[in-house]
Amino acid sequence: MLNPTTTLPAPAEAAPDAVDARVARLEALFGDPARADNPLGHAALLEADEAGRLVPEGEKLLDAFGLNHEFVPAALGGRLRRVDDLVRVLRPVFRRDASLGLGYGVTSFLAAVAVWSAGSPEQRRRTADLLLGGGKLAIAYHELAHGNDFVRNEFRAEAADGGYLLHGRKEVINNAERAAGLVLFSRTSPEPGSRSHSVLLIDKAGLDPDRYDHLPRYRTVGVRGCEIGGFDFRDCPVPADALVGAAGDGVETALRSFQITRSAVPGMVLAGADTALRTVVGFAAGRRLYGRHALDIPHARAALAGAFTDLLICDSLSLAGTRAVHLLPEQTSVYAAAVKYLVPKVLNETMYDVSIVLGANSYVREGDFGIFQKHVRDIPMTSLGHAGSAACQATIIPQLPRLARRSWPGGGEPAPDALFRLHEDLPPLDTDRLVLAAGQDGLVGSLLAGADRLAGPDGPDAASYGTELRALAAGLTAELRRLQEECDQLRPQDRTTLANPHAYALADRYALVLAAAACLGVWQQQRGTDAFLADPAWLVAALLRITRRLGLPVPDGVTDPADHMLHELLARHEGRRSLDLYDTPLAR
Repeated sequence: MLNPTTTLPAPAEAAPDAVDARVARLEALFGDPARADNPLGHAALLEADEAGRLVPEGEKLLDAFGLNHEFVPAALGGRLRRVDDLVRVLRPVFRRDASLGLGYGVTSFLAAVAVWSAGSPEQRRRTADLLLGGGKLAIAYHELAHGNDFVRNEFRAEAADGGYLLHGRKEVINNAERAAGLVLFSRTSPEPGSRSHSVLLIDKAGLDPDRYDHLPRYRTVGVRGCEIGGFDFRDCPVPADALVGAAGDGVETALRSFQITRSAVPGMVLAGADTALRTVVGFAAGRRLYGRHALDIPHARAALAGAFTDLLICDSLSLAGTRAVHLLPEQTSVYAAAVKYLVPKVLNETMYDVSIVLGANSYVREGDFGIFQKHVRDIPMTSLGHAGSAACQATIIPQLPRLARRSWPGGGEPAPDALFRLHEDLPPLDTDRLVLAAGQDGLVGSLLAGADRLAGPDGPDAASYGTELRALAAGLTAELRRLQEECDQLRPQDRTTLANPHAYALADRYALVLAAAACLGVWQQQRGTDAFLADPAWLVAALLRITRRLGLPVPDGVTDPADHMLHELLARHEGRRSLDLYDTPLAR
């Protein structure tokens, strides 16, 4: 993660089970969320949410755990070695409260990544010391007038007297008042184009208090505990060494940083959907509706099994995205955008599907089912300080024609097997290898190679869902070929942010194809290591869900293994285990 020329003490080697131990410790510290006497349980979290504040005991817990160490590279004294491990460690936090996950720490990670990627050794050291000391960073990219189109931002940092004068407003900034430091995206040139903006690292303690104000707090529907505000600067001086990287590198720094954060944050947020689904399962397991047990109603069974399958699909794509940052950094620009676009979209749709099972209780904001409503409101809000779905599609669209011509026709080189392995170690993250446009597509290569293996002599037999898997894989590869033809024919004007709706639909279809590739890869690489993930039934369920989302016909003879998925879901619910790929023991 650091520039190779930076000289720092070598970090101590992490024990293989260090991440598992940290996850288990956080789970134990948070305790059983259903217990009424737990100061970090659902009742306390809902009370704090209604009051629009974070649970103080939660912040104390994370202080004692040293959560900020997870955001600092190991070479600078922190615990950050792998992005997929970071996602795992944050899941116990987001499983309870997205406000705590964002408001306590992840916002600092979003800001710090720009410094790890492009900052000087001294800036990295200062940022690491701030975080390791328990301080917070805020990230200020957005302006309400321009949303995710931050290249049009008007906030200025004008060169003056050996430094810069800050002028303008930054709005909807998480932890604007609480943060000790600020990563600021600013216009440093009046000229149009992508070289007109820069990134600045600001020490708020050094600002002239007469030259800026904090804006009033914004009240939001979700993540209500986050203190979201903003800044109004009036020719506020900052020193020249606030500049991160070179003047005019702001857009490139932001886009390279987004490749890391877009890959990571959706996988953290998935844990909130885990809790929401677990809440609905608890409701269904204890209720009788229309004279029948709720779990005997076909629609309820299908909705719960489908939601569990969706979580596994999202986690498979998230896993591939976070590990690609290490293994396929030259391809990560398109994968990160696909993860950030598709995972929140699927999770939002899934929460709606299971809300029908919960019925009127899905609107309740207190009691046994209030936590469901909280997570339903929180999940769409987790793009604060980040990039929305349209911005991610706009990142994907210009890359599709090139991939369609250069990578997809011959299949390209498949992604390395390690991309799909949950626990295998990874090479260090090298941000210098992150590029703004992918030239190859290893995930699509893995889909095509995986489909060939399914059809080959070593593929599964009919008793192991071989017939169903081959039919589903064939339908998905045919969809890829249609996608290839349509992407290759995109007009130049439809390869930009002003593309027509058809181009945005292509981005959606492509993201679903990548999700299918990730699921197939995870299944193939977990065989012999995890009994459930090695069973082809979950893969059939996942590929069938993706096939239906793509609007493709279901191949003849393919039936939904919903009962198998529901059985696993109920077993995990009863056994207090997570509803993701990792099947992690949860607090009791």
